[in-house]
Amino acid sequence: MVARRARRHVTIRVVVADDQALLLAGLAGIIDSAPDITVVGQAGDGLQAVRLARSRAPDVIVMDIRMPEMDGLEATRLIAEADHAKVLILTTFDLDEYVYAAIRGGASGFLLKDAPPADLLAAIRVIAAGDALLAPSITRRLLREFTPPPTAGPVDRVLPSITDREREVLLLVAEGLSNAEIAERLHIGPGTAKSHVASLLAKLDARDRVQLVIIAFRAGLVRT
Repeated sequence: MVARRARRHVTIRVVVADDQALLLAGLAGIIDSAPDITVVGQAGDGLQAVRLARSRAPDVIVMDIRMPEMDGLEATRLIAEADHAKVLILTTFDLDEYVYAAIRGGASGFLLKDAPPADLLAAIRVIAAGDALLAPSITRRLLREFTPPPTAGPVDRVLPSITDREREVLLLVAEGLSNAEIAERLHIGPGTAKSHVASLLAKLDARDRVQLVIIAFRAGLVRT
């Protein structure tokens, strides 16, 4: 009964997708053990994950890549297109092609299965909060792969709608800093940093922080 009462305070809803039954159960158990996270569905393939994304309204989907019926990359693309949930790719394969495909498909994070349980829970919280979970090294690798050269011309012409402060925030987002780190760097409150990021997402029509990073590189604010 105590555990059920604690569930009233859950804020993050998660669907887990993996074709290995034991691993799926283990991941669900780890995630469900956190007091602020609950598992609302488990999928054995990408098609089931897409269906659960529609029916269970999760905040985050922890998605394997290699699965039957539909792989995690295609499932991620469909989920992101419909804006059903944020996707955290969880895989054993640290291959560039998967990173690139996952980000192209709209994934908000990429984590290897050998990561500690605490890192998995932290990743879910980060993504649910609207941040992207990509180390700067991974960000630069994927940008070199599929981002075109910076747009010619002054940054003011490429990004005419953002303020000087928002440009500073965009640069720090591109460096991989979280909202809290941005606040500390600029000596502003965390809420203010979050507001600046939200404003950038709206003004630049970006789905998430990963797209903000790509926009920053295309505008020539940051170089690979």
